[in-house]
Amino acid sequence: MPGPDAAFWQQRFESGDTPWDRGAPSPQLLRWLDEASLRPCRIAVPGCGSGWDAVELARRGFSVTAVDLVPAACDRTRALAHAAGVSLEVVQSDMLAWRPPEPFDAVFEQTCLCAIHPFHWSGYAGSMRAWIRSDGALWALFMQRPRASAIDEGRVEGPPYHCDISAMQLLFPAADWAWPEPPLVKVPHPAGWHELGACLRRRA
Repeated sequence: MPGPDAAFWQQRFESGDTPWDRGAPSPQLLRWLDEASLRPCRIAVPGCGSGWDAVELARRGFSVTAVDLVPAACDRTRALAHAAGVSLEVVQSDMLAWRPPEPFDAVFEQTCLCAIHPFHWSGYAGSMRAWIRSDGALWALFMQRPRASAIDEGRVEGPPYHCDISAMQLLFPAADWAWPEPPLVKVPHPAGWHELGACLRRRA
């Protein structure tokens, strides 16, 4: 199967080669929280990484389930939660296969989709539909990382994989998800990329 596997991500965490990690919660997550667009609820954070977003949500009163593929990320998240004095659930599992005992009210998606090879994106979209209850929300930050090789040669390169918004609208179609009107929120990334933020409401 194409794309990086668990061993790849475990090595990246163990070596500290994690340029996507801001060392703090996503600034857009903080804006959504501060303006009360995103209110305390049962929420999942797939691809939780070092746990910054999951721990911030727990600190703000959310019931949080953090999910990651590799032990190193889960260990980091547990350690950060312990240091912050907050409680959350950490699940080590493949996001394409894992299913919660009951749907969540919301999911915060930032660095998970762009870390998965596009071959697997339809499976990830299926997971999000299974994870989120009807009228729940997918709070998403779609990574914008276009490469000349994609335009010139048709190559698919990553991670991070470029989450073109037209592709995202096909992946999360309007029949299943209510999209906001553009423009979407542009969120600069210290690695030199940027994300586009949107809240997608799951239709019944």
